[in-house]
Amino acid sequence: ASSVLDVFLYFKDSYLPIMPSIRPQVLNDVFQQAADQARQKLPALTQNQQVARLYRNGLKVLSSWAIDRDIFNEEATKLRARFDAERGCNPGKALRLLREGEDELFSYTHPDPYRNPVMPGGSKFMRNPPLPMDVCFPDGNYPKDAPNYEINPDWSKATPENGRAGTGYVLVDFGKKNME
Repeated sequence: ASSVLDVFLYFKDSYLPIMPSIRPQVLNDVFQQAADQARQKLPALTQNQQVARLYRNGLKVLSSWAIDRDIFNEEATKLRARFDAERGCNPGKALRLLREGEDELFSYTHPDPYRNPVMPGGSKFMRNPPLPMDVCFPDGNYPKDAPNYEINPDWSKATPENGRAGTGYVLVDFGKKNME
């Protein structure tokens, strides 16, 4: 009778760990329909807005990797110089640089990015959420100083204009640590 350790020692030279392939998770139809209702329609962004978002996301990824503020400032200056060096290039090159930048950002993404503690994915997220007004005042007689707006999970005002509560629902994805 051989133990598991004996079998492992026998096969240790030829043992190669088999990593599971990364594939999209398939959700059932009901959950997919609910998620589609909660997701907001993404606005069409101009090229300048896409570049600004790429730069901002690059700084966020950099803040996850560089804990020391001096190192962060030095690397952020280098990142800004890279963006400024390509300012004013032709649209074809700009589109290529934008795609390459998104690919580079994806490759540098931190496995456990820094999150603000009170935002989705943070340690204090929804620790003390405000009660709905109909729970506080079941008879419907709201005081004059009571807020007449709803609050999103990130504590911003929920309005149709800000895009987060246009449908009345907000999907908080704890796997990706974001709101959709």
